[in-house]
Amino acid sequence: MPPQPQLVLAAAKEVAPSLFSSLLVITVAFLPIFTLGGESARMFGPLAWTKTFAIAAGAVLGITVVPALMVYLVRGRIPREERNPVNRLSEAIYEPFFWICLRHPWATLALTLLLGASAIYPYSKLGREFMPKLDEGDLLYMPTTTASVSVGKSKEILQQTDKLIASIPEVKTVHGKVGRADTATDPAPLSMVETVVQLETDRSKWRKRTSLRFWSTWPEGVRDTLGPALRWAWPEERPITMDELKLGWTDADGTRHRGLDETVDLAGLTNAWPYPIENRIAMLATGMKTPVGIKLFGPDLDSLTELAWRTAAVLMPDDDGNSRVPGTKSVIVEDNVGGLYLDVDVDRESAARFGLTVGDVQDVIRTAIGGQQISTAVEGVARYGIAVRYARELRDEVEDLRDVLVDAKTGARVPLGDLATITVREGPPMLRSENAQRTLWIYIEVEGRDLGGWVEDARRVVDAEAPLPEGHSRLWSGTFRHLAETEERLRLVLPITGALIILLLYLGSGSWFRVFVVLLAVPFSLIGAFWFLFALDYDLSLAVWVGIIALLGVDAETGQVMLLYLDSEYARARERGSLRTVADLMTAIHAGAVKRIRPKTMTVATDMIGLLPLLWATGTGADVTRRLVAPLIGGITVSFLMELLVYPVIFFLWKRKTVTA
Repeated sequence: MPPQPQLVLAAAKEVAPSLFSSLLVITVAFLPIFTLGGESARMFGPLAWTKTFAIAAGAVLGITVVPALMVYLVRGRIPREERNPVNRLSEAIYEPFFWICLRHPWATLALTLLLGASAIYPYSKLGREFMPKLDEGDLLYMPTTTASVSVGKSKEILQQTDKLIASIPEVKTVHGKVGRADTATDPAPLSMVETVVQLETDRSKWRKRTSLRFWSTWPEGVRDTLGPALRWAWPEERPITMDELKLGWTDADGTRHRGLDETVDLAGLTNAWPYPIENRIAMLATGMKTPVGIKLFGPDLDSLTELAWRTAAVLMPDDDGNSRVPGTKSVIVEDNVGGLYLDVDVDRESAARFGLTVGDVQDVIRTAIGGQQISTAVEGVARYGIAVRYARELRDEVEDLRDVLVDAKTGARVPLGDLATITVREGPPMLRSENAQRTLWIYIEVEGRDLGGWVEDARRVVDAEAPLPEGHSRLWSGTFRHLAETEERLRLVLPITGALIILLLYLGSGSWFRVFVVLLAVPFSLIGAFWFLFALDYDLSLAVWVGIIALLGVDAETGQVMLLYLDSEYARARERGSLRTVADLMTAIHAGAVKRIRPKTMTVATDMIGLLPLLWATGTGADVTRRLVAPLIGGITVSFLMELLVYPVIFFLWKRKTVTA
C-alpha cells in the first residue's frame, strides 16, 4: 500500500521549516563570496552562484515534487529499519560511545572543551597567503639585469639563458624576448628579459626522485614479500615537482641535482621563475613582478635611492643565504641611476663664429647619430621608412662623435667637438610616478615561507631599522595587497553574515537554545578543519576561507537534522506519557540518536563522497580545489562526531529538568 497522502503531508509540514531554514543558512553563508571583487570574485563567484541556484531548486523540489512522488512510488511492504545490515552495524558501533557520553555528561563537555582548545596550536602554525600557486604547466623566466646593459649584451644574455634553460630535460621549448615590443601596452626597459619556458605536459616523463617510505627500513624478507603491494600503494619513485624543477633537490645519499635556478646562474642576473598568467595578472594589477614588493614615495630620486638601499640592506640575505627575516630569497632594488645618457651641450658662441645656429648643429646630431627618414619604401600595402645615419663604427665612441663634421655657411667643415661639449652621464633608465609622486620599487622573492607571515615580520624589522624620512612613505605591494584587501572586506562582511544566520536559525526553530546548539558545531568543526590543514601543510588562503564559509552552512544543516530527530522522539514520548524519569528521557534520546543513525550518516556521507575525490585532484587548478575541500572534509568529520556524541548530552542536560525523577 502506498503511504497515505495525509501522512506524507504531515511529514512535509514537520520538516519544511527546518528544511527551508537550513537551506537558507547555506545560501546566506555564501554572502561573503558575493562581496568579493577582482580576481577573487571571478574565481569563486561562479561557485557561489551555482550552489545557490542548486539549493534553491532542491528546496522547491523537496516540498513539492518529492512528497508527490512518495505517494506514487513508495509501494509494497517497506522493511523495518532495524533489519538493514548497515543500520545494525552503525548502531552497534555508535551505541557504546553514546551511553558512555550520556552517563558522563559533564566529563564529556569538559573533554569537548579541551579538544576545542587544541585547535589553537594548528591555527597558530598556519601561514597566510592570498591564493595557492596555480600550476599553469609552464614557466616564465624574468631575471633582473643592470639598467645600463647594451643592446648587444642584452642579446647575448638572452641567447645564453635560453641555451641553459633548454639543457634541462623537462623543458620542451624556450622562447625569449628582451626589451619591449612596438606597443604602448608593454613599457618594458631594455634590461627586462622575458622567456616563456614550455615544459613537458606529461609529468610521468619528468625525472624521477626516490622517496623513502615507512617500510623502506623493514627487514629484507618482509620487504620482498610485501614489496609489490606496498609499492603499488606508496611508490618508491615519483616524478619531481615544479618546485624541485626550479630549485633542484638533494637525494638521501647527498647527490645534488641542479634545478633551473642553479643552471641559469650568470653574474649580474637575479632570477625569478613565476607562472606566465599569474605574473601578467599581478603586473597589471600592482606592477610588481614578484609576489611581494615595496613601493617608496618621495620628492626626489636621490633620497629615494638612499632609502631604498637602506631598506634592502635590512632584508637582503648574506652570502650564506641567511636574512634578518627568514624566508627571504632575494631583494632587488630598482636601478634608478643606472641608465647612461649622451649629453650634447652646444656652445652658442662657438657656433655663431662659424655662422651656425643651435638648430643647424642639432640637425647634424639628429642625422648622424639618431638617423633621419628621407623616404618611404612601398611594398603592396606595407610602408617602410628609409632612414640614413652614420655607420656604427663612426658613432660608437665619444671621440668619434667629436670628429663628426658640421658644414658651416662659409664653406668650412667644423668638427662637432669644437661646437659642443659631449659627455656621458648617468641617469634614471625609467621614471616612475604614482599618486603624483616619484616612486622607486624594491622587488622581493620569498621562498619556503607564507606570504602573510613574512610581510608581518618584515614590516616590524624595516620600520625599526629603516625609518622613513620626512616627506616619504612606504607601501607594501604585490599579491600581498590582494590578501590584505580580501581580509579587510571579510572582516566587515562575516559579522553581518553571522547575524543573518543566527536570525534565520531562530526563525526556523523558534528557540534560542536550539540556535545555540546548532551554532556550537561551528567552532568545534574548526578543530577538524585546522588540524587537517596543519597535517596537509596548507596555508590559510582565500580558497581555504571559502571552504570554511561553506563548512558553516553544512554544520547548520547536519546540526538541525540531529535536533529534529531528538525533538521528535522527545515529543512522542511526552504524548505517550512515558516521560516520567531520567531513564525515560535517556530512552527517548537513545531513540532519536542511535535509532536514527542511518539518515544522519547518509547526510554526511553524501557530502563526503562528493568532496573526497577533489582532495586527490591533479592538474591545473587542483591546488586551489584541494585547499577548498580540505577544511570541509576535516570540519564535517569532527562536527559529525560531535553531533553524535555531544548533542545528545546537551539535549539531555536541557530536558532533564522536565522529568520528575
